[in-house]
Amino acid sequence: MRMQTAHQFAAKAYALKILLAAAYNLPPRAISGGPAWVDSDLYDILAETPGQVQPTLDEQMSMLRKLLTERFNLTFHREEKEFAIYALTVAKNGPKLTEAVPNTSPEGSPPLVFVLSPDRARLPARDATMSELAWVMQRAAVDRPVVDKTGLSGRYDFDLEWTSDERQFGGNVPTGNPEPPKPDLFTALQQQLGLKLEATRGPIAALVIDQAERPSAN
Repeated sequence: MRMQTAHQFAAKAYALKILLAAAYNLPPRAISGGPAWVDSDLYDILAETPGQVQPTLDEQMSMLRKLLTERFNLTFHREEKEFAIYALTVAKNGPKLTEAVPNTSPEGSPPLVFVLSPDRARLPARDATMSELAWVMQRAAVDRPVVDKTGLSGRYDFDLEWTSDERQFGGNVPTGNPEPPKPDLFTALQQQLGLKLEATRGPIAALVIDQAERPSAN
């Protein structure tokens, strides 16, 4: 689910619930209601984006929200519910992040994409915000919502490497013995980025589907 070119957004074989989770920056379990097929039917999206410059992640998700509302005749409401979450915070000794050089390329900033190999997981980030880091972590890596509480508003370059475990990536983790050994995700965040994931509980504006219709074949 990403920009394949500067002007083409693509997603392949995703259920509506997963698309909504990405579009509204929620974990799938914070989405309820609607017919049973919102969990089972899979859809492909190939959409052209307007403008001369590649849209930011926020702009991409705004366009995805509009597309899903129109194509699925979607209506919903929000309910505040308490969930087990991770709070992304700054560690005791401060952040270890490099401020990014402003990106003026028409292609925009490169997407945040995890790279999984037999012995480690990597997240190379360029021109990324802390809210984008929290978004990609909760979407793919960890098993609960991640809320950005760093207070950092800039854009940064960083590289994160760690040894993943069965709690991450839905249990689909690489296996092997890294050389040299890599720390677990929580330790790597502190050592390499000066950040912490703190397990806590907090309110999430959950999404409840009131109506959704299968789109026509056309």
